[in-house]
Amino acid sequence: MPQNKFQRMMFALITVVITVHAYVFYSLYVINGSMFMEITGESGVIKAINAMGGVAVFGKNVPIWAVVLIEFVCAYVLEIFVGSPLSFKLACKVFNLAETHPVIFETAIICATVGIMCPVMSFIASILYYPYGMSDFNVFTLLANWLKLVCYNFPFAYFSQLFFIQPLVRTIFKKIFVRKNAVAEVHA
Repeated sequence: MPQNKFQRMMFALITVVITVHAYVFYSLYVINGSMFMEITGESGVIKAINAMGGVAVFGKNVPIWAVVLIEFVCAYVLEIFVGSPLSFKLACKVFNLAETHPVIFETAIICATVGIMCPVMSFIASILYYPYGMSDFNVFTLLANWLKLVCYNFPFAYFSQLFFIQPLVRTIFKKIFVRKNAVAEVHA
């Protein structure tokens, strides 16, 4: 798909924009939404988060847009420098790119990316959302929170990336870059 460094960065950008919004929604609404509403007595998740003064990041409440921005920066940097390069290398160790059907190879890359990014981003989230105000820092609490997040996030990450996010990203990417390449070839 991506042919050069710029296209790889754009592919990662499209992926991370969609992925971060999906995971913030999943985390705040699906996993924690009922707890937020129960704590505040509000009838909706957004109302509950607003009543709490935002989402606790490093023990300070921040608005949802700040959570999206923080996770976007972390995910994009990790995707560019760790996730994409490592997942491609892992897929190449298992499959020969020249002899493997592109769908199988792309699926291997997606699975490797989830296997890398999910534990790393879950670890970052366990640090960001650690209950700092509730107790002193405890490494065992951090590790327990990390394991819990991996258990929650991995199934969602695997299925959403494989069946929804990556097909959508590839469609968007093809519409942007295939059209530009086709126009460039006509004018050449």
